[in-house]
Amino acid sequence: MVLGTGLLTAGAAALGATGTVVAAPIVLGAIGFTSAGVAAGSWAASWMSATAVAAGGSVPAGSAVAVLTSAGMGGLGATVSAALAGTGGAIAAGLAAIL
Repeated sequence: MVLGTGLLTAGAAALGATGTVVAAPIVLGAIGFTSAGVAAGSWAASWMSATAVAAGGSVPAGSAVAVLTSAGMGGLGATVSAALAGTGGAIAAGLAAIL
């Protein structure tokens, strides 16, 4: 039974890691971070506007909005993909172990 549980957890981790990396560009686009930039009227545009107002007129480099805009326009780099895969895999494995 322990082997079966380990395989279930490993399978969940693999699916979670893959699913997170595959879903990230879809989710970014859905909220307005597109390959052409931030979509007008989107949630991302509202967030960008609020961030710019809070920062005195421009979006600070390195802010969450700037990073997500870059990811939406240029895709996910290897480092971000690895971080997403690790996070998604860990969450899925944790849930599989609990359930």
